[in-house]
Amino acid sequence: MTEPRPYQHFGSYLNGLFGCRVQKISLDAGLTCPNRDGTKGTGGCIYCDEGGSGTGAYERIPSITQQMLQGKSLLKKRYKAEKFIAYFQSFSNTYAPVDTLKSLYQEALSDIDVVGLSVGTRPDCVNPEILDLLAGFQKTHLVWIEYGLQSFHPRTLRMINRGHTIEDFIRAVDETRKRNLNICVHVILGLPGEGLEECLLTAARLAELDIQGLKIHSLYINRGTLLETWYHQKKYRPLLQDEYVDWICQFLELCPPHWIIQRLTGDPAPEKLIAPAWTLKKQTTLKMIQDRLKRTGSFQGARWKGRLVKGEA
Repeated sequence: MTEPRPYQHFGSYLNGLFGCRVQKISLDAGLTCPNRDGTKGTGGCIYCDEGGSGTGAYERIPSITQQMLQGKSLLKKRYKAEKFIAYFQSFSNTYAPVDTLKSLYQEALSDIDVVGLSVGTRPDCVNPEILDLLAGFQKTHLVWIEYGLQSFHPRTLRMINRGHTIEDFIRAVDETRKRNLNICVHVILGLPGEGLEECLLTAARLAELDIQGLKIHSLYINRGTLLETWYHQKKYRPLLQDEYVDWICQFLELCPPHWIIQRLTGDPAPEKLIAPAWTLKKQTTLKMIQDRLKRTGSFQGARWKGRLVKGEA
């Protein structure tokens, strides 16, 4: 029997809901985002490559149905998965006309083995019509909307070229929760200009909001990004593996204990990765996190609502 984790594990949450192994199928709908197409900027975030932090599958397999079938086959073999969540991952997956989005989502959900929909996007790429569309799927499927925030510090958002504000994020959270949609927020530890104090302040600010889940990413450097240029110019140093483990354990201590933790580290493509090499050792990093929490007797929420973080965003 698997030893309980000191945090709310996404896989265990899904198993509890559906009584079997459930896996996400990553999908690429061929969309873009407003800080790439010139609406708010070009080039994307400093760490984002031409694949939009996704699989790049659209260029190989434009059909969502075919991406789903391929994903199912692989995940059944690898994980013995029985049910699946359609995960629109690449770029901003609410950045299109609502009729286009409806068609994409319905196509992904038409498979009988698909029990859920997860949509990755930006907080400035939703409106009431899109949120109403997503809320409508809750009648038959589990639905999560994933907002890329990365940091609660306005200066950091400007530095990494996010193109949206903290106010955009808070408005999106408020509108999304009016429809009872589950929210998973993406954050990155080790962003340029941020130390441990800034990261923990992001945790504390997020803990004040009505969100249901979290993805924590390590910042890795992909080929062809502005961050790669900064790295070679010695303007940026990525975290060491032990640093990241220490930071993430402290971050989890400030997270509400009911949040579902969907990710604890990045998952780079080896052929794209410049640095740091340790980010390819995902399972080692996850074990280090669990061992650190176990050794210190800590857990998700251990310092929730504590007065241990000072400073202002």
